[in-house]
Amino acid sequence: MPESDGHYDPYIPAGGASSNPTGSKSAAGAGSSRTAQIQAQIEETVGVMRDNINKVHERGENLNSLQDKTDNLSVSAQGFRRGANRVRKQMWWKDVKMRFIIVIGIIALLCVIIIPSAVKGVDNNKDDNKSSSSSSSGPTSSAS
Repeated sequence: MPESDGHYDPYIPAGGASSNPTGSKSAAGAGSSRTAQIQAQIEETVGVMRDNINKVHERGENLNSLQDKTDNLSVSAQGFRRGANRVRKQMWWKDVKMRFIIVIGIIALLCVIIIPSAVKGVDNNKDDNKSSSSSSSGPTSSAS
């Protein structure tokens, strides 16, 4: 290991430029293939993590969009509720007015029917009283 650099790098072999200080080629091939496998696993893991981060980001965007839609729906629901209450009150007043008009109409109809009958009944009673009084006074005056 070179002491002059002052830092340790696990990817640089301890013997300097050669990865196998003994000069054996089989040991060097096994070490580099293991390193390649580990590097491939690391790259695969990094790729999976990037995909996960992208999915989390997309999910966050979807959640924000859903939150916006929920807020809009809540505002629309409040407006609908106010409108429905206003329409309900208007219809209640129309119902009250209609009932009032019907009651007034019935009272007017009864007045049109009852008052002429009562007036005729009073006129008939007056006529009956006049005719009965004139018929009783007539014969007595003619007899004298």
